[in-house]
Amino acid sequence: MGSMLVTLASGAALLADKAAGNGGGGDAAPTGGLGGMLLPLVLIFALFYFLLIRPQRREQNRRQTMLAAVKKNDHVLTAGGIYGVVSNVDREADEVTIKVDEGANVKLRMTLGSIARVLNDGTADQSDNK
Repeated sequence: MGSMLVTLASGAALLADKAAGNGGGGDAAPTGGLGGMLLPLVLIFALFYFLLIRPQRREQNRRQTMLAAVKKNDHVLTAGGIYGVVSNVDREADEVTIKVDEGANVKLRMTLGSIARVLNDGTADQSDNK
């Protein structure tokens, strides 16, 4: 990804240099100035925005929506790789209690942000009935 940005930046600089009249002819009068220098920077920023910033914001919004929808009895996977069932959600304290073992009644208290995925899409409940 980084080498692609370097290649695009050098290509944009070449284009700006040619637009400014420094691109090899020698006889052409320099015409570019500030506009010729800003065009590559604007192109690089636009590329940076569409390749890095926008997808990151989209993923962040999706994660915040998922965490806001966590409720009791949701099957979840934590960032540490622990599967469990949510038994309590305390949004003010940013805390969730997850039941890990049904038989021994083992529960873990952790931050809400440590939930990596909610596994309730209808398939977990159906697989228990089979």
